[in-house]
Amino acid sequence: IGKNVNFSELKYTLYKFIQHIFSINVSLRIRGSYFPFTEPSVEVDISCICKSKDSSNCRLCKGNGWIEIMGAGMIHPNVLNTTGIDSNKYAGFAFGIGIERVALLKYSISDIRLFFENDVRFLAQF
Repeated sequence: IGKNVNFSELKYTLYKFIQHIFSINVSLRIRGSYFPFTEPSVEVDISCICKSKDSSNCRLCKGNGWIEIMGAGMIHPNVLNTTGIDSNKYAGFAFGIGIERVALLKYSISDIRLFFENDVRFLAQF
């Protein structure tokens, strides 16, 4: 939250965040969406990092080449006003990401369900 915060800053922050996490050149795609406390809201996808030459066999992206990784958006003015922040002076953005999705992609894990089987040996790898 700050003065003159805009959607371009959100997009740049998301790109740098993803670039830092994956340390490789991944593409970013932003699609319009709806979340109750942000407007505009977006879903953020990254290009699939599958190793397969034939992406139609990829279990992660199901052949479409993109994987949704997070939701984001500009904080709705009503949220700012409710918390005592003047939305005519200030704006802000927010994003949320599931940590298991990051690990899934970063370590090329083929099935997200592995994170929820409570196998400590599996989880200890990360």
